[in-house]
Amino acid sequence: MIDVHPPHEPVLNWRDFFIHLVTITIGLLIALSLEGCVEWQHHRHLVRDAEESLRAEIKNNEADMPAALSRLHDEEGTLKQDVTALRFIRSHGTSKGQSLNLSFAIHRFQDVGWKTAQSTGAFSYMPYSAAEEYSDLYSGQGELDIAVQQAARDITLALGPLLNHDDQWDLTPAECDTIEGRIETLQAQLLMVDTFMKDLDADYKKFLAAHPN
Repeated sequence: MIDVHPPHEPVLNWRDFFIHLVTITIGLLIALSLEGCVEWQHHRHLVRDAEESLRAEIKNNEADMPAALSRLHDEEGTLKQDVTALRFIRSHGTSKGQSLNLSFAIHRFQDVGWKTAQSTGAFSYMPYSAAEEYSDLYSGQGELDIAVQQAARDITLALGPLLNHDDQWDLTPAECDTIEGRIETLQAQLLMVDTFMKDLDADYKKFLAAHPN
């Protein structure tokens, strides 16, 4: 808060009045300028810290991508084996020698830096082009998260008919058809996840190439 104090000496004429008025005006301008500089420095540091955090987060996410894609491709291969096993069970009426390995590991990429920058208001002090660049990148990450969550629901539905079977899970042909149909839905969803991950990986690489430090 800026305090304005009355003159210590009595104002005897117009000359004294104008001197005091000019003094007060200059003092206020100096105080406002100093306050503005402090605010500007604060906003500058806020943006710098946010950008450092975001760059580090994006770099870590890009480093995690190869392992995440590898796990996804392994899961896609396992689902193909599950479909083959289900078709054998349906044709032969037994699960002997067959196994089902329905699984899906949820991988979420980091977004703490993004959420922190939003909550502190750092984006409002960035150039529009920079804020838009981060927004586009994390929007793609958000779309991937939604696709992954849908895949998690699909794997839960595919597992449903197996929950009330013993270890031999001698499934009826109808149950095999149901599970196979749900696995195929999951396979289609994982193809979408795969596409989102590859697109996001390309966006990560493009961003890091443009912002090496």
